[in-house]
Amino acid sequence: MSERFRFTIAATDGKARTGTIAMRRGVIRTPAFMPVGTAGTVKAMRPAEVRDTGADIILGNTYHLMLRPGAERVAKLGGLHAFSGWDRPILTDSGGYQVMSLSALTKRSEDGVAFKSHLDGSAHLLSPERSIEIQRLLGSDIVMAFDELVPTTSTRDVQAAAMERSMRWARRSRAAFDGGGAHAEGAAIFGIQQGALDEGLRKASADALLDIDFDGYAVGGLAVGEGQEAMFACLDYAPGQLDAEKPRYLMGVGKPDDIVGAVERGIDMFDCVLPTRSGRNGQAFTWNGPVNLRNAKWAEDLSPLDPDSPIAGWGMAYLHHLTKSGEMLGAMLLTQHNLWFYQQVMAGLRDAISAGSLTAWATAFRERYHAAKA
Repeated sequence: MSERFRFTIAATDGKARTGTIAMRRGVIRTPAFMPVGTAGTVKAMRPAEVRDTGADIILGNTYHLMLRPGAERVAKLGGLHAFSGWDRPILTDSGGYQVMSLSALTKRSEDGVAFKSHLDGSAHLLSPERSIEIQRLLGSDIVMAFDELVPTTSTRDVQAAAMERSMRWARRSRAAFDGGGAHAEGAAIFGIQQGALDEGLRKASADALLDIDFDGYAVGGLAVGEGQEAMFACLDYAPGQLDAEKPRYLMGVGKPDDIVGAVERGIDMFDCVLPTRSGRNGQAFTWNGPVNLRNAKWAEDLSPLDPDSPIAGWGMAYLHHLTKSGEMLGAMLLTQHNLWFYQQVMAGLRDAISAGSLTAWATAFRERYHAAKA
C-alpha cells in the first residue's frame, strides 16, 4: 500500500519551515495553500485548471456536502475524488464552523450540535462521530476533528468551556476515525487547537491534543474578526505549543500578507475562500496589492494584470468589461488568476525558506504589496 502520511521538514528559517507531506494520492509541498471546494467544486474552475495553478490539495466542506448531495450518495458514486474529478489529496473540514454560522437554529450539547438546514429547514445532529463518518464516506485524505467555535469576544468562561468540550470531542473524533477500517489505513486526522486569544487556554488545548496524538494540528478559532494584529499576537505562541514534527494548519486564512506573516510564525498549511470569492466579485490579487477591476480607470488599459499570469492574454480593459457586464468569463478568469497568484506566493515562500532569505523576501513582499496604500 502506498504511503499513508509522512511530513518531512526540508529546511527552516527562523520559525518558518518548508517541506513535504507524502500521502497515497500525492505529495503536498509546504507551506501549502488549499483552494476551497465547498460543495465539491472550486467555484468557476475545472479540476485540471486548479492543478495547473500549482495546487497540490483542495478542501471540501462536510456541512455542505452532507446536506447536498449527501455523504451516502457521494460514497455510492465512488467518493468525492471520483465524483468531482480531483485525483489529488482532499482535506475536509469538520462542518462545525458552518453549523454554528449558517444555521439559524442550533442547540449545542455534549452529544453534538442539533441544527436546521439552511437549505430546507430539515433537522440534523452533527456529532463528532457523525462528522468523522461523513468525512469517511466522502473519502477524505485529511480528516478534521469536530470542534466547537465561539467568538473571540466571548467571556473567558465561555471560551474555556468551548475549548474543553472541543478536546472531549477531539478524543471522540480520534476514536471514530481509528474505527474507520480501510479508510483510516490510508488517511490522516488533524486535531484543532482552540482557546480564542488566551495563551493559557491555547496551551491547555495543545496539551490535550498532544495527549490524544494526531497526524497534524490546526490552529482554529482565528480569522473570525479579531484583526491581523491580534491574530499575529496569538500566532507568536500558538504554533510553538504544538508538535514541531507535525504539520500546523491555520484554518480560514487568508489575505496574502496574512499568509506571509503566519508562515514566518511557523504555519505550514492554509485555506481561504478569498481568492475565489474575490475573483467572482471583480477583485484580483497582484504583487502590487489588490486590484478592483470595476474601477473605470481600467476601461482602456490593454496591459495584463501580470505578464506571467495564465490570463495574461487578456488585458485589463477586457477584464473590466467582463466584470462590469457580469459575464461568467470574468469570474472564471479572475478566479484562475487569483489562485495562480496565491500559489506563486507559496512558491516564493518555499524558495525563500530554502535559501535562508525569508526575512528579506517577506519585507520586500510587504513593501511592494502595500505600496499603493502608502
